[in-house]
Amino acid sequence: ITKHTMKVFVTRRIPQEGMAILKQAGICEVSVWDSDEPVPRSDLLKRVEGVHGLLCMLSDRIDTEVLDAAGPNLKVISTLSVGFDHLAIDELRKRGIRLGYTPDVLTDATAELTVALLLATARRLPEGIQEVKSGGWSSWKPLWLCGYGLSGSTVGVLGLGRIGLAIAQRLKPFGVKRLLYTGRHPKPHAQEVDGEYVPLDTLLCESDFVVVSCALTPDTCGLCDKAFFSKMKTTAVFINTSRLGAVVNQDDLFEALSIGQIAAAGLDVTSPEPLPTDHPLLTLTNCVILPHIGSATYSTRATMAKLSANNLLAGLTRDAMPSELKL
Repeated sequence: ITKHTMKVFVTRRIPQEGMAILKQAGICEVSVWDSDEPVPRSDLLKRVEGVHGLLCMLSDRIDTEVLDAAGPNLKVISTLSVGFDHLAIDELRKRGIRLGYTPDVLTDATAELTVALLLATARRLPEGIQEVKSGGWSSWKPLWLCGYGLSGSTVGVLGLGRIGLAIAQRLKPFGVKRLLYTGRHPKPHAQEVDGEYVPLDTLLCESDFVVVSCALTPDTCGLCDKAFFSKMKTTAVFINTSRLGAVVNQDDLFEALSIGQIAAAGLDVTSPEPLPTDHPLLTLTNCVILPHIGSATYSTRATMAKLSANNLLAGLTRDAMPSELKL
């Protein structure tokens, strides 16, 4: 292959920092689905024909059909995401296609957003904003819009991985008294936040704030269900900023919030995404739902774009990738 014949397809408009790297490399011909909206399936199948590299998003389903449409030239896929549930991993392994992804770089942004969501939910910020706008703000009342504070509280984190630890590090300075965590094994790095490794039931019974930051596995799918919520304190706040909404049974969450089984919930991930506007959870004042914006800072998205561009180029030149998922 002469260096100018390598073809690359980018499935969406990405931050210019990433595009600049691809163009300046001078080793590939780049074509882009030049839109902020996802590429339609039929166009994706057409545009991948004969490409050597593919830079895709979390919303593109890269399955056997797409890989077949691309053909034998395809050597590398670079996804602008930490997650890779949208990719046919077994097929990539079979075909010897390398995979780049963007872990680590969104840890800080997601941890910050988790803290913001926790505070907004616990201190009822969206309700307060609504009251100001609708004229509900009248004279001062002793218990009006009262919520729950972090000072002296117990926080439970499900999954003390990179993001879970970053969340814990940010919550501790608020005066959190105990930091409990659960997972498959105790984590050596938990000592940085004085984390106590406890069984899930203990965490649920004792925590004032329950933060879900685990990966979606067969064990965690639907983990947060009726039995889960029934073990929580009635004054507890539930937060989910994990990678996927499927960890939560949303019907059970709706019931728990409606009957006062738990105090409030804040979600940055739902199932499905986007959540239909007529979903029951959206009728509740004690449920704050964000549109999956965990990593949405300008700098984080620029860093993700640069990393995915560099991963793609390394795959094309058969060099070591900055961030490769070993298949």
